[in-house]
Amino acid sequence: DVYSLCVAHPEPMADRLYAETKQYLIDHVAKLLIKVQEEGEQNLVKNYFLYWSQYSVGSQYLHSLYLYLNQQHIRIQKLSDAEIIYGSSESSNGEQMEIGELALEVWQSGMIAPLGQRLVKLLLEAIDQDRAQQPLTIPIEAVRGTILSFVEVQGYKKKGQLQLYQELFEEPFLNASGENFKRDAARLLQEKDVSLYMEKVKAKIEEELFRARRFLHSSSLSKVSHRCETHMVAEHLQFLYSECMNMVQGERKKDLSNMYDLLKSVQNAMIVLVDTVLDHIKTQGLAAIGNLQGENIHINFVENLLAVYKKYKQLIQEVFKSDQNFMGALDKACSSVINHRPNQGRSPCRSPELLAKYCDTLLKKSSKGISESEVDEKLAESITIFKYIDDKDVFQKFYSRMLAKRLIHQQTQSMDAEEAMINRLKQACGYEFTSKLHRMFTDMSVSSDLNNKFNIFLKQENVELGINFSIYVLQAGAWPLGQAVVTPFALPQQLEKSVQMFEKFYHNRFNGRKLTWLHHLCQAELKLGYLKKPYVVTVQTFQMAVLLLFENSNALTCKEIIETLQLNQEQFQRHAVSLIDSKLLLADCEELTPDTTLRLNMDYSNKRTKFRITAAMQKETPHEVEQTMNSVEEDRKMYLQAAIVRIMKSRKVLKHNLLIQEVYAQSKVSFAPSVQLIKKCIESLIDKQYIERTPHSSEEYSYVA
Repeated sequence: DVYSLCVAHPEPMADRLYAETKQYLIDHVAKLLIKVQEEGEQNLVKNYFLYWSQYSVGSQYLHSLYLYLNQQHIRIQKLSDAEIIYGSSESSNGEQMEIGELALEVWQSGMIAPLGQRLVKLLLEAIDQDRAQQPLTIPIEAVRGTILSFVEVQGYKKKGQLQLYQELFEEPFLNASGENFKRDAARLLQEKDVSLYMEKVKAKIEEELFRARRFLHSSSLSKVSHRCETHMVAEHLQFLYSECMNMVQGERKKDLSNMYDLLKSVQNAMIVLVDTVLDHIKTQGLAAIGNLQGENIHINFVENLLAVYKKYKQLIQEVFKSDQNFMGALDKACSSVINHRPNQGRSPCRSPELLAKYCDTLLKKSSKGISESEVDEKLAESITIFKYIDDKDVFQKFYSRMLAKRLIHQQTQSMDAEEAMINRLKQACGYEFTSKLHRMFTDMSVSSDLNNKFNIFLKQENVELGINFSIYVLQAGAWPLGQAVVTPFALPQQLEKSVQMFEKFYHNRFNGRKLTWLHHLCQAELKLGYLKKPYVVTVQTFQMAVLLLFENSNALTCKEIIETLQLNQEQFQRHAVSLIDSKLLLADCEELTPDTTLRLNMDYSNKRTKFRITAAMQKETPHEVEQTMNSVEEDRKMYLQAAIVRIMKSRKVLKHNLLIQEVYAQSKVSFAPSVQLIKKCIESLIDKQYIERTPHSSEEYSYVA
């Protein structure tokens, strides 16, 4: 029938069918309105929902029934997007809607418009009953169905489908809920217990979200939780903060977790908590390294710091769900503790030196009772501390000096562990940082190759040295042996031949290279054959030279020894005392004067047949530490000057502040330079005529080609 009317001849009746249907729907909804109100207010929502359920399904059937009218008549008449934009040649009747849409439109104007306010009032009362845990006077499905009908009735619209729902129901609901949250907050605040308050508020938010899922459209969930957080959290931040310090100091994980959950959705509310956590970690870190004393300061320093780091990292992962704000606070706190300068910043920061010593202890042969995997694990963890150190160049200086000693004195536990550690440092700081360390390793392997070739050379020359002789040839630029102070020293005749032969061999192979013998770093093994049983003793070159003088006599005066060996007083004193302390030599008086006589101890005995005299292995003196720090200062100046020249060469002209920023950015990988130091380097380069101030401004520099 619908089809027949639409294609009727001579005059199609589509427009009339549309008008009649619209009038029928208006009359039908008017009758339903009377029926809905028949049973009074108490059944208004229930009846509304009943008739809406029927009507909404009926409107869908009607839509299908009028399919031909919708498709052929109404859709053709609707303006296409292109026609709206570019103007239409035909004027068309754009007022008509598809029949399903028309049915919903009629329901909105004929039913919701007159009843809306009354329905909303009853719905809000029902939700209040649910909050008060009282039995509902309206069935739950009627409450939910009525609320959702405000959305469904506008479902056909392309835009603003939720407008009716939001204006008619959601806004009054949120306002009423807000008042409810304020009352609850005021009641809970009277108990003055922050922990309890947070737990109740969390429970309240959960409960409200559950209720919203049960009754409301999903778009309202975030608004409900936001309203709850505004009135119960954001408006009472000072009350929550009042307990913040105690929670952090007591490390009350449950309370902190609750506080985090409540504050994270309130804008800028977390700053106080993050700062409190940062200060607490800083305090704990400084306490952990504050009063360290004794031999093992370096071990306690690193392990205490790592314990603090691990503890708070775990706490942040558990309690604050690895939130980046708190991870950032952990980084800042660790950086502040590790780079802390004692005595109000007057003393230098000792972290680089202590960390280098810690690595040295692990990599030395003497680390007893620790398996290789444990050493590896501890070294991997030490990189955590290293990453926070500002003065990485200071660490590198100490580390390379200690590495040099380990390699030269063959004290390395395992070359693999050494290599792995250097690779970790390279990962953290780049190749340039570890290039010298790599060169030190290369020298060791090149030296073992040289020893083999030297032995072949001796065979070819038919020379017998009479002793086992092996050397390390080290590049002066790569090894941190300072400008090696060559001590005056007359080589014992037993060694002269070996040294001369090696120099001859080396100069034949490498023309133009200069060899400097570092006697103070050499060591020798001597066999003692004058006692009841033979002993093998490892000594340093100067100790060996002193002992070899007793080959032909049992007693010598200090003066004779000094003159024969041409040693200075300080070196002689140090090595002679170590031999007297080890009981190999006896002195006829405690004070060593030129006339004191030293004699061999013929009754010497020792449980071990192989032993080392270590007194001459000097402990690190404050002077050496100071030397290291001074060489760091010099290196920094050169590094900064090179950076300035590089930058100026590429930029040609640059303002003072920009230059300082660029230099800082380039050098912060290995140390944080002070502005004062950068300025000094700029002045120094102006004096050396690498750069100059531009004629028109003293705040601008140009590169001198």
